[in-house]
Amino acid sequence: MSLEVTVVGQEAAAEVLAVVRAAFAARPVLDPPADALSETEASIAALLAPGGGLLARLDGRTVGAVVLDPDGDALYLRRFGVDPGAQGRGIARALVRAALAEAAQREGLRRLVILARQELPLTVQFWRDMGFAGTARRPPYVEMARPVPHTVEVPTADAMRALGEHLASVVQAGDLLVLSGELGAGKTTFTQGLGAGLGVRGGITSPTFVIARVHPSLADGPSLVHVDAYRLGGAAELDDLDLDTDLDDAVTVVEWGSGLAEGLADAWLEVRIGRATGGTVAADVIDPEADPRVVELDPVGVRWLGVDLLAP
Repeated sequence: MSLEVTVVGQEAAAEVLAVVRAAFAARPVLDPPADALSETEASIAALLAPGGGLLARLDGRTVGAVVLDPDGDALYLRRFGVDPGAQGRGIARALVRAALAEAAQREGLRRLVILARQELPLTVQFWRDMGFAGTARRPPYVEMARPVPHTVEVPTADAMRALGEHLASVVQAGDLLVLSGELGAGKTTFTQGLGAGLGVRGGITSPTFVIARVHPSLADGPSLVHVDAYRLGGAAELDDLDLDTDLDDAVTVVEWGSGLAEGLADAWLEVRIGRATGGTVAADVIDPEADPRVVELDPVGVRWLGVDLLAP
């Protein structure tokens, strides 16, 4: 199975319309009915004019579509649909991820917004699962939004520490940061910078052998809770950690926490660290200066809407 998502313009109006008609016709009858069912090729072309759209093709067949509608700092997802015959294959999720990536490349966009029918709880839950949170009610719709991720090139270990130290000026008590990346990618180096910026006590090292450490603030700021979830068997074990602090009063960093730690909070900041080159070194002699990193900062939840992570 080959799934490809591409950016398209008005020239793809007929393909987008075909997906919209198939997807919306298969939905339950609503009152008032969905406006999408009255679309024409001309009206879809007009919708595509400002910001284009995305088409998903499965083995060459068009099976998913969304119109991208920029409005101020928001990118609205309009006429989002997947052909009923292709559902259950991750196409909707792929469209959302592609929309996030596209928004991240366009200047000035800080949030993705969708208007979901409140009578369709499974649809609303899908958007929640994709990191969207309700921001307003516009009957018969609920407006849901999520922040746009940022990508930062980090050429050295010092730059990784500096990124962590900068984010210390953005985070606050109760925030959760979920770190991911291969062994030696720089997760602990990032946390060292965060701890320095927060002004906490104690040297920050990898917590692998103790699973979690609490670093109290040396000033009036929040403590730093540093957790390594690598050896944990699941989210339940993470939730059962006997931490000598209230997470609402601390900034919590969980290394190797993707897929485990998100249940600790309603909002979190994903910090995904990847190598910018393909070079590798032995696991026990990893050189943090061996090659540059690319860090994706992916904020999830209402807490991060309107927060400029990279503001000086």
